Amino acid sequence: MDERKDGAAVGGEEEPTCPSQQALGSLLRTARNGDTQALDHVYAAIYEELRRHARRQLSSRNSTLTPTALVNEVYLKLSSASIDPRDRNHLFALSARAMRHIVIDHARRAATGKRGAQLVQVTLTGNLPDPGQEAASVLALDNALRMLADVDSRLAQVVEWRYFGGYSEAQIADSLGVTVRTVQRDWTKARAFLGAALAAGDRGSS
Repeated sequence: MDERKDGAAVGGEEEPTCPSQQALGSLLRTARNGDTQALDHVYAAIYEELRRHARRQLSSRNSTLTPTALVNEVYLKLSSASIDPRDRNHLFALSARAMRHIVIDHARRAATGKRGAQLVQVTLTGNLPDPGQEAASVLALDNALRMLADVDSRLAQVVEWRYFGGYSEAQIADSLGVTVRTVQRDWTKARAFLGAALAAGDRGSS
């Protein structure tokens, strides 16, 4: 049995429907050939899937962002950057990266308010129960994730896609060409690294 089938969507949702790889690939090729409207068609085709990812990503977070607003900002960010996605997996990886940057930008703006960074709180649990894990600011998590990327880029990518992009283990496994169990092991390793990095940051700031 293919281990990737073991990975349920985060939060218990069924995998959202999306245009086939072939159909999406055709739209992306059209975009690369200079059709200025093609990228609009690409995002229209995957809009609902991106919105579901955004809903998962924001579901356990104290944020003023809504899924619709986040997806709209993703589109504006990517379209204005003249990015040329190679295929479906590349497109969703770019979208997850954009979601991360947008959430971080919102956190920075919140941190300048009178209540500071505590306005935006996250935990490292994702949807993995861990009642003892203390909340950490999204800005601290982003810094720790940058440190992780220097050590192991794939572990950092798994966190970015799952935590900031809202992707399921099965989707991440498919994009990386590995099994769901490999993604689960990577997630466990990444959480351990990030937890240690955040704890060290807390000690340094106290």
